[in-house]
Amino acid sequence: MTAGGDPPVLLVVDDEPHILAAISRTLRREPLVVVTAGSAAEALGILAGRRIDAVLSDHKMPGMDGTELLRRVGALAPGTARLLITGWTADLEPGRRDELGLVAVIPKPWDDAELRRAVRSALGIHGPAGACVRDGL
Repeated sequence: MTAGGDPPVLLVVDDEPHILAAISRTLRREPLVVVTAGSAAEALGILAGRRIDAVLSDHKMPGMDGTELLRRVGALAPGTARLLITGWTADLEPGRRDELGLVAVIPKPWDDAELRRAVRSALGIHGPAGACVRDGL
């Protein structure tokens, strides 16, 4: 929960709708709100209009890639936790992870339990899963 008692908000960004749906399903029993965006530009628009506590972005996307998106997130909202999900972990050197302020890099294909753990850790969620189910804007 945030200081105001509201559940934390996770913005998931991926250009593939089936990936957004799969991640949302994986997190459906977590005590958080999941908001999705199909592009980096859409994600920045959402970030400008509402409180977002963490952003989980795909790495390789058309237009603006996930590393550029997360760099911008860090500049616009430095307190927002940043996580990257990627099938290209070899392309991301360790210094780049620190530069982007990443709290986690999650390899694709992901393990559901590891994804949940990384998101919970990034959002400071403790206790049992399944306390709250919310989606959308």
